[in-house]
Amino acid sequence: MSIKDLAICIRALDYSETSQIVTFFARETGKIGAIAKGSKRLKSAFDGPLELFSSGAIVFVPKAEDKLAVLTEFRPQPTHSRLAGNLFALHCVSLAAELLNHLTNDYDPHPGLFDSFEQFLKDTDEAQGRGDAFKETLALLILFQLSLLKEIGLQPKLSGCVNCKSRFSSDWARSYFSSSANGLICRDCEPSFSDKISLTQQAANCLGNLKLIAISQAEALREIEKILVHHFTELLHKPPRMAKYVLQS
Repeated sequence: MSIKDLAICIRALDYSETSQIVTFFARETGKIGAIAKGSKRLKSAFDGPLELFSSGAIVFVPKAEDKLAVLTEFRPQPTHSRLAGNLFALHCVSLAAELLNHLTNDYDPHPGLFDSFEQFLKDTDEAQGRGDAFKETLALLILFQLSLLKEIGLQPKLSGCVNCKSRFSSDWARSYFSSSANGLICRDCEPSFSDKISLTQQAANCLGNLKLIAISQAEALREIEKILVHHFTELLHKPPRMAKYVLQS
């Protein structure tokens, strides 16, 4: 039985001279691994090879567990035309797609997360060419990563100290982030967490009030992204492959 859905391509690999293996994140179905037979032929049902971050309506035939679905239709919409011209933006959306792939399960739908990722791609594309594109792109990546953690039930506690429950304040003398605690740690509690990472005041203020991320300085955003990469590395037990390209930009 065929299934129709809206989907975004988050991974595409050559399978043969004519076919690809692709991973879609679909709105009502969740993550789907599929084979696109003949997609690389000049005349195919897909109007050419499937491209990363292309989105649109798909039709696929699901298979038994651990087997690839068969993609029968995909009509991508013309979007994200500015991303190709900005390497940093491409690295950011590639990291987001990698995390989405690693932290979600096959056929486990997250419509809200689909909407967040679709909006992230749209906003990142629109940010390119503006004077503050680097800072805006990094802020969008940070906010998407936090929304991903929230959606999969791993939202870090950023409103106060995870340990003593004291509410975060910009008056805190020192602030820390602990992956093992999954959130902020105050100065009084930090001796109990050997994995703690010290935060500058500006980074701590942004994490304590996410509305500040959009107007923060690039230095604070770099610091927050470095902490998030460390956190995802702990969750995945390995560094995300695209993280180094984002951090070195």
